[in-house]
Amino acid sequence: MRDRVREARADATREMVIEAAWDLSRREGLTGWSLRQLADEVGLKAPTLYAYFDSKHAIFDAMFCQAWRALGELSATWPVDTDRPRASLRAGARSWFAFSTAELVRFQLMNQRIINGFEPSPEAYAASVASYEHYTAQFAAVGITDQAHLDLWTAMCSGLASQQLANDPGGERWERLVDDAAELFCNHVGLPPDPPLMEQG
Repeated sequence: MRDRVREARADATREMVIEAAWDLSRREGLTGWSLRQLADEVGLKAPTLYAYFDSKHAIFDAMFCQAWRALGELSATWPVDTDRPRASLRAGARSWFAFSTAELVRFQLMNQRIINGFEPSPEAYAASVASYEHYTAQFAAVGITDQAHLDLWTAMCSGLASQQLANDPGGERWERLVDDAAELFCNHVGLPPDPPLMEQG
């Protein structure tokens, strides 16, 4: 019983440290804070952090895993209508764009190599693989399986999000292009037009 209580407290402290690391990253950038600052944020002495994370990279690893799991959970809610694949891809692109542009530091950690020497652990990387596999299954459901096409889609969506974050944070300049880009992609891969929606009433 005591062991379970102790482990629950340790888990709660680890979660608190991770959330504080996200908060510091939003204020200072991913590479702009120290373990001493992080310890101060959560009311611990810097050496005590090592009881929960053995390095700063271990904290980044936990953040990376958390971010990809969040995207995986979100992507599981994306509807895939095999009768209306173009509408499905547009909806998926909008949802991914919104997730990506909501948090600059999260996007950087997930998609860019800006932390010198950081490589995700196998466990953390598995979260990104699981998210990607869910996405490829959704594309396969509408007949898109060519790896080059999947790569084109990720490059297109990541590029739009990157441009939005870099040049118009909080705005709509590149957001307005998401549907058009999805349609261009659908044309490129040869998806047929969606049938018209049936009117109700």
